[in-house]
Amino acid sequence: MELYEVLEKRRTYRDFSDREVSDEIVKRIIGAAFKAPTNDHLRQLEFIVVRDRENIAKVITPLVKNMEAFKELVFEVNDTDDEDKMAMFADALPKQQKMLMQSGLLILPFFRQKQSPLLKPVEQSSLNYFASAWCALENMLLAATNEGLGTVFHIPVSDEAEKIKEIVGAPEGYEFTCLLTMGYPAENAFLPKQKEINIEDRIHMNIW
Repeated sequence: MELYEVLEKRRTYRDFSDREVSDEIVKRIIGAAFKAPTNDHLRQLEFIVVRDRENIAKVITPLVKNMEAFKELVFEVNDTDDEDKMAMFADALPKQQKMLMQSGLLILPFFRQKQSPLLKPVEQSSLNYFASAWCALENMLLAATNEGLGTVFHIPVSDEAEKIKEIVGAPEGYEFTCLLTMGYPAENAFLPKQKEINIEDRIHMNIW
C-alpha cells in the first residue's frame, strides 16, 4: 500500500479470526520498530512475543481485576453526549480480555529506561526514552496495517506493569509501553466511527 493509504486504513480492531500470523510477518513488523527515531541512537528495544492462548492468559492475569473496575468507572464518569465515543466504549470494554487472547499473538515492546524512573520524570526530557518507544510502536502499527492485520493495545494501569514484568522475567531497568495484539480481522469486526476533523481548523500559523 501507499503510505497515505496505510495511514487511512490503520484502525483499532478488537475482533480477530483464528488465522495465524506467521513468524516472518511478525519479524517484519518488529523490524519496522527499529526504523523509528530514538533519542540515544542505540535502539535499545526488546520484544517478548507470546503465542497460544494459554501463555497469553498467564501474562494478562493482572488485568482481570482492574478491567472490571474500569468498566464501571467509564460509564459512571461519562459527562458527554458523544454517542460515537460511548459506542466505542460499549463495544471495547467487554472485549478487553478477549481481544488480547483471540488472535493468539501478544507482543510486549520493551525499552531501556536509563534516566529517572518512568513515572517520576524530573523534567520533560526525562520522557525521551518513552517517546522513542512509542515512535517505534507507531511504526509497528503501520507495518501491521500494511500486512493486512488489525491491531489493538492495552496500556497498563495500576500495578499491572510491575506484575507483568515479573511474570515474563523482564530485567531491571526495562519498561514496556503496552500489551499489543494483532491478527487478521474477523469478517464482522466492529469498527468505531472515526471523527471527521477539519485539518485547517487545527493548524495555527505563528501563534495560536
